Amino acid sequence: MEIHIDKEICTGCGVCVEACPADAIHMEEGLAVVSHEICDLDGICIPACPVEAISLQD
Repeated sequence: MEIHIDKEICTGCGVCVEACPADAIHMEEGLAVVSHEICDLDGICIPACPVEAISLQD
């Protein structure tokens, strides 16, 4: 399982970056990117995203 950010939906608002307690999300070229090696899969970023661009995938 891993956190996935849909680049076509992400608006680059940065809410997920602020919400992530593991600091596993950062911005690249105006879009959110997950550092999977840091991510602890707590899922806090999923409901934080105002455009529902984040999901948990197999």
